[in-house]
Amino acid sequence: MTATQMQGERGGEPRRGFGETWAKAILMGEHSVVYGYPAVAVPIQTLKMRAWATPVRGGFSELSDDISGDVAGEGVGADGFTHNSNSISKGNGKAGRSGQGNLDVRDNRRQGTLRALGYYGPLSQAPAQFGGLVRAVQVASEFAGYAGRGFDIITRSDFPAGRGLGSSAAASGAVIRAVLDACGVTASAEQLAALTNEAEIVTHGNPSGLDTVTTSGSHPVLFTRGDMRRVDVRLPAYLVIADSGIAGSTKQAVEGVHGRYESDRSHVRTILESLGELARQSANDLEQGGLDSLGRCMDEAHGLLDTLRVSHPVVNALVRTARASGALGAKMTGGGLGGCIIALAPDDRSAGHVRRALLAAGAPAVWVHPLNQLDVEVAQHASREFDTSISG
Repeated sequence: MTATQMQGERGGEPRRGFGETWAKAILMGEHSVVYGYPAVAVPIQTLKMRAWATPVRGGFSELSDDISGDVAGEGVGADGFTHNSNSISKGNGKAGRSGQGNLDVRDNRRQGTLRALGYYGPLSQAPAQFGGLVRAVQVASEFAGYAGRGFDIITRSDFPAGRGLGSSAAASGAVIRAVLDACGVTASAEQLAALTNEAEIVTHGNPSGLDTVTTSGSHPVLFTRGDMRRVDVRLPAYLVIADSGIAGSTKQAVEGVHGRYESDRSHVRTILESLGELARQSANDLEQGGLDSLGRCMDEAHGLLDTLRVSHPVVNALVRTARASGALGAKMTGGGLGGCIIALAPDDRSAGHVRRALLAAGAPAVWVHPLNQLDVEVAQHASREFDTSISG
């Protein structure tokens, strides 16, 4: 039974809905996981992906022709920051989108619009890169009992796309939750995962489901040949995540490793086996509080991944900077050939020092994330308290 066959219970006429997921990072096991070896993924709940779904009413979108500011005309660019890349011409019903001239919005709003990553226009005309989001709207509305209903979709992200942080799964998951919220329909965690994986099939063809689970979960996951086991963290450490500023290419990296595997199976298999063992060890370190061991595993894994030629000179330089500034270990994360690095720090003060060093070394953005779930909850509570004090 597919997710769309497990229809939810309708909750009345749709209204504006909201959905939220977050980033993820591969702590250990990228590339070797493709060959059946274990991998450990960590949810990064401090880096949010948010989505809003507004039903199309009366034949047209509820969005007015005079849209500006935070509601329209802006998108999160590939660098993770908000850019005004669209224009609305009041009175003629036309909306511009980057590189594609003007569109007749009134002719297309019946089916809903999408505003994400610099694109603003009809869902039906969204570029191929947004195929997963288009599918997310479709499967969520079918599940909710509103098949064919138009929705205006907006996404906002705290982290950039194309950096190995799970942006496609996070965006699809947030959009699905927003559409279901708009329809007043609830879904179980298993149903949400099934819906998100249907959208991820459009993006990745044969998704493992790891990104889907970690971009909506609260605990690290040990993934082995389709089996996922929760990892309970028992060490008060921090991950420092630095953007290299270079969009990675998972497809190119995976194909490169496959080519090297075919030409030298014995050597590459040894590397992949070592990466799998490091993933198992890192899961144990998280559960047993093996901070120094985890740092050493990260350093060793990065060396092996660099040997597979999936790293990048800029990434390698950032890894060296992190280690020199006091990180217990550092490595690339994700598919590679760009993307992000992660560095391990024993406390928030050390993490701050590593962060400042990476920014000084040229990283466009650096984030600090607590590995321990209790620390995550404390950080999120402090953030909400701060937002409340500002709005008050």
